[in-house]
Amino acid sequence: MLPGRRAQIWRYSPEYRRPRHFHAEPELNLVVSGCASFGTGRVTIPAAAGDLLWWPPGCEHELLDASLDFDLYVFALTPELWSRVLTERRAPVLSGPLLVRLGAGQTAALHARLAAPVLTSEPSAAEEHVAEVWLAALDSRSQASRPDNLGRRVLRSLLHSPELGRSERARLVRAHPSELSRSFHRELGLTLSTYRTRLRLLRFIELVDAGHLNLLAAALEAGFGSYSQCHRAFRATLGCMPRAFFGSELRRDMADRFEPFPASLSYRGDQRPSSK
Repeated sequence: MLPGRRAQIWRYSPEYRRPRHFHAEPELNLVVSGCASFGTGRVTIPAAAGDLLWWPPGCEHELLDASLDFDLYVFALTPELWSRVLTERRAPVLSGPLLVRLGAGQTAALHARLAAPVLTSEPSAAEEHVAEVWLAALDSRSQASRPDNLGRRVLRSLLHSPELGRSERARLVRAHPSELSRSFHRELGLTLSTYRTRLRLLRFIELVDAGHLNLLAAALEAGFGSYSQCHRAFRATLGCMPRAFFGSELRRDMADRFEPFPASLSYRGDQRPSSK
């Protein structure tokens, strides 16, 4: 996101390829031409023109390869704006399948809205435009989505109630506790515990960045049982200790890994750019 923005649209460019990553912002991708494959967890998802991909907060993703005519639009909202535009009617769609195929008319209409220039320099007006496109995309997903399943119900419950324990969540989604992780893993390619930890870490970072809580209080507020549990999860996931992440240049160094790749490393044919 640009500094101070809560919503944004990007158009794919090979030199801006990113290594595998996850973030707090929910993200949608519309493929408008060509074909590609995306990786998430242990799952590879083939995509082609007309496909709409959904990456929930904390769900890792990476563009693995793409045809020379590949083109897509990426659009995302901050969690705060996402919560504001979300309605109960659209909530099930948000936790639907990671990919749905839109009809030709739906694809063309959504493409036109994503490609249309926003003739204003006012950030709030630009954000409203992206939010309207986001809701239009959700309506298209609703018409194209497959029937609900247990893995998606578990994801929906996590996004709405991340604090629930396994037994409570099982009652909520009407399933045996032993079924939750298996179904979730089939749907997203990663374990339920891994995903729940990521959501807690993203919340922990958000709370610390807000400056209202110390590390211990932020860890407890984010859903960890103790600061030591948060510390272990943080180090295992991000490869550093929380105090180093928040109190040094390490965070900037980590962010630099996601800066645009040099043009010489752009993806062409069967070549893969380095993530270093």
